[in-house]
Amino acid sequence: MILEKYSFGIGDRFGCQGKALLEAIIKSRESGIEIVPVWNKSFREHSIIGTIPEDVRREANEAVLRLGWEGSFYVDADHINLSNVDAFINCSDYFTIDVADSIGKRCDEGDIDLFIKKCERYIGNLEVDGLNRAFEITKKRLCDAACRYLAAVKEAVGIYRYIAARKGEDNFVTEISFDEADEAQSPLELFFILAALGLEEIKVQAIAPKFVGRFNKGVDYVGDVGRFEEQFREDLAVISCAKKKFDLPQNLKLSIHSGSDKFSIYVAINKALKDFDAGLHIKTAGTTWLEELGGLAESGGEGLAIAKEIYQLSLENFEDLCRPYVKLTDIDQFSLPEIEKVTGWDGRKFVGSLQHNQDCPDYNRHFRQLLHLSYKIAANMGERFFSALKANKDLISKRVTKNIYERHIRPIFREL
Repeated sequence: MILEKYSFGIGDRFGCQGKALLEAIIKSRESGIEIVPVWNKSFREHSIIGTIPEDVRREANEAVLRLGWEGSFYVDADHINLSNVDAFINCSDYFTIDVADSIGKRCDEGDIDLFIKKCERYIGNLEVDGLNRAFEITKKRLCDAACRYLAAVKEAVGIYRYIAARKGEDNFVTEISFDEADEAQSPLELFFILAALGLEEIKVQAIAPKFVGRFNKGVDYVGDVGRFEEQFREDLAVISCAKKKFDLPQNLKLSIHSGSDKFSIYVAINKALKDFDAGLHIKTAGTTWLEELGGLAESGGEGLAIAKEIYQLSLENFEDLCRPYVKLTDIDQFSLPEIEKVTGWDGRKFVGSLQHNQDCPDYNRHFRQLLHLSYKIAANMGERFFSALKANKDLISKRVTKNIYERHIRPIFREL
């Protein structure tokens, strides 16, 4: 199973927007943008909502059948590890192996010595095509990288082989993720990680490093866009170099776990992909859920009442909602509007505060981040929430398709 050059991870918390999401991919194809959809949902999200991995496969299959999609599509077991992978084995064909928690763990000294011995030939200046500078590789840097990342690589390899033994090595796509680490990996560290993966001879097709800056849930990139662009371009060059040196799969590409709506870096991504003729996988996380919530608020009546109630309960359960995402949010509680004010809002005011339009005076990124995490509240509403989604299906579907296609796909993949 070979993942195409450009792929787009579509998160859908409640599994109600599969058709609307696929319609965005179809619009992309019609406009000349060749990307494939990857439905993704993590064990964490399943646990919070109470769904199971088979639900995602069912959603994807139904959308593909209803719209007559004849291209490739995938179902991603997102951010899995050995403790929870079994639930995804039968229904997933894309596995994002998350080993960020193993960074810095102690590795067997014999494995470290063997890795260093096999990589000592790279000590000196490493010239990488497409870059204006060489990377200086010293014995210390090699040892430091081995001590910091080799245990995580070994864990990823173990999970990969566990999956391969059950599905067959050619029947799934592998992505390895470091993106929820505490610190960004440098391009040289990425080179060493890829060296270790190459020595293990596993078929990794996407790798998700942690980039500089913050990728908070539901809001724009926070950090120096110039620094991000530099790292992104260097990572693309390092991957191209590593594929040749370590006999890695030729379709190996970068993956970005965007957390949704990183609009300020899309131009840099697009330009770099053109310059390096490189592939990309990007995940959009909870954009779909926020479009559902915005659609309910826009509809007025019961939909708006539900949106307001979700916000009220989110304030009351602030710590509980934020706990699983402590590394991925930056919410100032003092900047959140008081519930007494929100109660009096009409749909336009609610949507203006929620929708990611930084030119709108009502937009509140703290409000948006908190509601990004509040899908647990909506799930607990049960049939009342799902009935409202059904009642406003057309309005919400149009929002979902337009948002994914116009605000994400087009700026990232245009003219590639």
